[in-house]
Amino acid sequence: MTIDIDTVRPTTTAPPAGAGARARVPARRTGRWIDRWDPEDPDFWEVEGRRVARRNLAWSIFAEHLGFSVWLLWSVTATFLVSAGFDFTPQQLFWLVAAPNLVGALIRLPYTFAVPRFGARNWTVVSALLLVVPTGLFAYVVQRPDTPYWVFMLVAATAGVGGGNFASSMASINFFYPASRKGAALGLNAAGGNLGVSLVQLFLPVIVGGAGLFGLVAASGSLHLERAAYLWGGLALVAAAGAFFFMNNLSVARSRPREQLRVVRYRHTWIMAFLYIGTFGSFIGFSAAMPLLIKINFFDQPTPDVVGIGINVASFAFLGALVGSITRPFGGWLADRFGGARVTVASFALMTAGTLVVLFTLTRLTPVPKVDPTTVDPATFTFPDAVTSAVEANEQTFWFFLAAFLFVFAASGMGNGSTYRMIPIIWKVRAEQAGPEGSPERNRALLQSTREASAVLGIVGAVGAVGGFLIPMTFGAPWIDDPVSAVRTAFAIFAGFYVVCLVVTYLVYMRPGSPMARARV
Repeated sequence: MTIDIDTVRPTTTAPPAGAGARARVPARRTGRWIDRWDPEDPDFWEVEGRRVARRNLAWSIFAEHLGFSVWLLWSVTATFLVSAGFDFTPQQLFWLVAAPNLVGALIRLPYTFAVPRFGARNWTVVSALLLVVPTGLFAYVVQRPDTPYWVFMLVAATAGVGGGNFASSMASINFFYPASRKGAALGLNAAGGNLGVSLVQLFLPVIVGGAGLFGLVAASGSLHLERAAYLWGGLALVAAAGAFFFMNNLSVARSRPREQLRVVRYRHTWIMAFLYIGTFGSFIGFSAAMPLLIKINFFDQPTPDVVGIGINVASFAFLGALVGSITRPFGGWLADRFGGARVTVASFALMTAGTLVVLFTLTRLTPVPKVDPTTVDPATFTFPDAVTSAVEANEQTFWFFLAAFLFVFAASGMGNGSTYRMIPIIWKVRAEQAGPEGSPERNRALLQSTREASAVLGIVGAVGAVGGFLIPMTFGAPWIDDPVSAVRTAFAIFAGFYVVCLVVTYLVYMRPGSPMARARV
């Protein structure tokens, strides 16, 4: 089978006699375009497809990784702004953390459509270069404590372009791999990107001089937040160059936006988007909020010029995103083996249990008395006995909180991998109903299903990322005066939502006798 690049419709032209496996090697033209791509053909995959797919996957992961890092740049920066001289309330900081997530969710849809319009390689170059904008603006404003809060909100919002990289990257990789390997490939691609969250939360405090690194590097004692922008902005240029020289565009991936938008009429598109709010929305929302959650509940610092006591945010904030990133490809692998719906149901059950334990640990916290800054000796940083006693008691509770929260991250990572694996299989099941095996009708439907599945991946990713905005906003609810009380209420709401997601997954994709259950979606 070859592909007519003008109409992008399958034909049944046979290869020349005696051409053998070499006829299956992808034909190329200028601009690193590949005109023939058939990963479902075992000979093609072994001769050429695997190598090309792996190379594109590697650079896709790197570019997406940096996108996630820039997207979550403000999640850990928010914990240093008060110390850097900015007078922001906890509610304002949660808004600052949430703003990039909202923009990142909205921008994912056009990023998805950009891949079939411009080509995966071409758009990866553009999207990597766009990361220079939020990093450059970041470097400017963090050096100016007199910058108005609304300007900070606008600058933080520009970091949302990093969230769009995930949608275009996943849509691209979906075309490169056969159906039997999509779960692992998409899971690995997403995990590599998700790790960008963990690494920016681990290394940014060290780079800016705000914290050490487990005794290997000492804190410098002075903050230079702009250094983070210089580092990740420079790496974005490296990603753009790598994509330009080593990635490919696929002609088979070309389609019109109108063709892609047809998927909004399918109920499975919105069901999967709803479920993805529960999995990925939780991952990105909790990742963004975790540094502030630790600081609000387990750290006490009455004024910026007084060294606080309690849990060091920089030592633990990165762990949630790290655990969720590691378990994401594991979720895809389990979905390939046992079915995505089964793994997704299990993930929501585990997330519900873990969230309830997190909520229980927060109810065991000892209220910390308000500290009058005038009672704290700036030379010795000694606190009143009542404050010290409460903070030390909460430090003991922190370890249970951390273990339960990491458990939630692990379950959400598994759910991320399994839900994304479900999408190509759902669309393949629908395509197989178009006609008998080998028929032109089924072949056309299968080709169309791959294009539609890539569009669905983008829509689902966009809707799911809205959870990354809603979670920090729920934690920083402006209608609740006490930030600690707002956090407890939020976790109770999340636990109930996960139960709803579990029930929906079972009824739609695991109900005995349904086509989706028989296909082990």
